Amino acid sequence: MAERRGTHTRSASSESDPDSLRGSPDEHELLPVTSATSSSARGQSEGLPVLSGAEVDLEAGPEKQSQLLKFRDRFQGKGRRNVGVWESIVYIYTCSWLNILLLATPLAWFAHWWKEWPSPVVFALCFLALIPHEKLFDLYGEQLALYCGKDLGDLITITLNNVVEATLAIILLFKCELKLLQSTITGVVLLHLLLVPGAAFLTGGARIWEQDLHPAHTQLNHTLLTVGVLSLLLPAAFYAAITPNSATTTTPEETLGSNTQIDFLTMSRGLAILLLLIYISSRIFYHNPPGEGHNMRNHPTAPQRLREEDEELARTDPKVNQWVCLFFIAFNTGIMAVTAEWLVDSIDSVRNDSHITTEFFGLVLLPIVSFSADGVVAAVYFLLRALRRFIKIDEPEPPTTLAKAEAIDLSIQFVLLWMPVVVILGWIAGKPFLLLFDFFEVALLLGACFLVNYVTADSKTNWAEGYVLLSFYLMMVLCTWFYTGETAVSELLLCPGQTAE
Repeated sequence: MAERRGTHTRSASSESDPDSLRGSPDEHELLPVTSATSSSARGQSEGLPVLSGAEVDLEAGPEKQSQLLKFRDRFQGKGRRNVGVWESIVYIYTCSWLNILLLATPLAWFAHWWKEWPSPVVFALCFLALIPHEKLFDLYGEQLALYCGKDLGDLITITLNNVVEATLAIILLFKCELKLLQSTITGVVLLHLLLVPGAAFLTGGARIWEQDLHPAHTQLNHTLLTVGVLSLLLPAAFYAAITPNSATTTTPEETLGSNTQIDFLTMSRGLAILLLLIYISSRIFYHNPPGEGHNMRNHPTAPQRLREEDEELARTDPKVNQWVCLFFIAFNTGIMAVTAEWLVDSIDSVRNDSHITTEFFGLVLLPIVSFSADGVVAAVYFLLRALRRFIKIDEPEPPTTLAKAEAIDLSIQFVLLWMPVVVILGWIAGKPFLLLFDFFEVALLLGACFLVNYVTADSKTNWAEGYVLLSFYLMMVLCTWFYTGETAVSELLLCPGQTAE
């Protein structure tokens, strides 16, 4: 049979090309190709997987080159309307009514330099000024997704949404507000695990039975989130194991010895490096997974809507030029960083005048900056829906950012990327930032991690589960109001020359 199939292949070739019967040396050199063809036919008849020559070539490298060429053409906007510079700038500043709060930026700067204005006013102006910047970073991420595709666009959007919090964290590090920095990191993670996805699931699922999440992506997120939180549990458990139960000692040096801070610094820096490696490996897997097409959209369990989304992005005309977008990312980051610094400078006076604890400031107030823009949009959405019952107005479209679970990705990136980066920056700058968090903060993170993983375990959500997440966040806020922190842990975070308050 094998010979008959091989003969049939050669005879078919002879009939299509009579010159092949002449037996010239050049033709005889092509015989191995005919042999491969016959073996390919034999493999097909026997039910074995066979790679064609074109498929072999794709695996050898041209597929990668083709993808790079497609990415280059897409980023350059080939086949789509070219957006001008002036048109892009006009759209950036008119895309949302929240941009009117940009006027608070020069006022905040003026209030900071002119010492006649009280600190609470400076704090409030800086807080308001950061709201439109956070919303603009959302816009830049959405527009760059049109040029870069969904996978890379999601990473850009997540990173830009973390810019405000990361900037606040770096400023707090260099100003040696390390206890406030720890509380802020915990608060940012809790907000993005509970408040933001809770609001998204509540508003997105209000009119449908349930919403879908990507099962493979959700499973990976469960693992990443859990390992990030457990990395904070390890130093806390170690601290609890070596701390004697004694009421006569008050300082870490008296309790544990003078090398305690050095030991925890070494431990924290090692954990930071390992967390960074985990995040890098997870992004490699997410952007280049094994299997067909090397992307998450081709996963067998991927929702159909997710598979169609990238095609819609490729067909949608952008509103902002890609180069203008990149320039304004840098421009807004600079303006936002200065405003955030003025915000941090005014915290001490506000905290002393209001008698608000450092823990409540970090766990609740500062993280709210990142949610304020989406929170205002959501509040307006609910207000318009309520007014629609009494006034005939068009029903507002749900805010797109509240119909997704990207906030969980924000928490994962903050724990696995930005927190280790802050530890390493502190290492370079000589700031003793530790990953030894208060037991209360670690318990909050563990509870939030367990609840979020349980809610998203089936890769489906509904408005009731969103309400549960919001309720647990409010429980956390209530308990935090009465929390005053652990003195012994706070003293391990003192910079040289600082004294405990």
